[in-house]
Amino acid sequence: MSLHVTIVHACQRAGRGGSPTAVVDETALSDAERRAVPVAAGTSHVVFISTEEHGPDRPTVSLRFFTATGELPACGHGTVAALAVLAARARMREYKAVLRSGGRTFLGEATARDGGYNAVFDPGPVELRAPTTAEREPVLSALNIDAGEASARCHIASVGRPRMLVQVSDRGILADLTPNMLRLREACDRSGLLGCYVYSTPSPDGRAAARMFAPSIGVPEDIANANSTACLAAHLADRGFSTLDVDMGDSLGEPATIAANTRSGLAGSVVLVGGTATITRGLFLI
Repeated sequence: MSLHVTIVHACQRAGRGGSPTAVVDETALSDAERRAVPVAAGTSHVVFISTEEHGPDRPTVSLRFFTATGELPACGHGTVAALAVLAARARMREYKAVLRSGGRTFLGEATARDGGYNAVFDPGPVELRAPTTAEREPVLSALNIDAGEASARCHIASVGRPRMLVQVSDRGILADLTPNMLRLREACDRSGLLGCYVYSTPSPDGRAAARMFAPSIGVPEDIANANSTACLAAHLADRGFSTLDVDMGDSLGEPATIAANTRSGLAGSVVLVGGTATITRGLFLI
């Protein structure tokens, strides 16, 4: 089977870097074949897209996300990549769609800008809770962070799957982290966590840096993680941060930035998250 793959750099910073993501039209593949696509394409993730309906206002599109280890219920930078491809195909400056993935139906949109697209979407409600000692201490130990440090504030956040948010005091500490990936995977697996999102204390204007470690899904470090940034935005909303810009990917040589905006709704805080994306090339996998 010849499979056409579009490579999109999602959540770029000033037109550079971003997370290379494979976008493929839905086709008859087994899950094992789907897991092989990101490996063959040289990306961490792949998103399969299928337009289900063409309504009068906007299409309805189904998304499925895979890494080399399995399917994910959600993927933020994969959603950004999919929206860029869908907007390019529609040849619309402002593209809007109803998206379905992981049992959720939500809205997404992409706007053409500077040779690429700015895409945003609603990742859904964020659940937050304090971790137990049994959850927190093995993760901090694997990250080589002193569990007694006051700056190591932790929360479990879930949007699709739970992950641990860990605050460190500044970007220097974040950049110097050298996690033990084997121990981190064991700690995350034991607690059913997707991974660990470590972030620096935000500046007063809502700028921060972050690193996402997810060895449990075959991604030791993610270049960009929009859903975890949405989790952080929900966590920080009660501290007065309605907007958040998070820099990622610098440790991997792929600068990325994810933007999140939080507003109050009837059912609580609503987060919109996204970033810029550029379609870089297409290739065929045989």
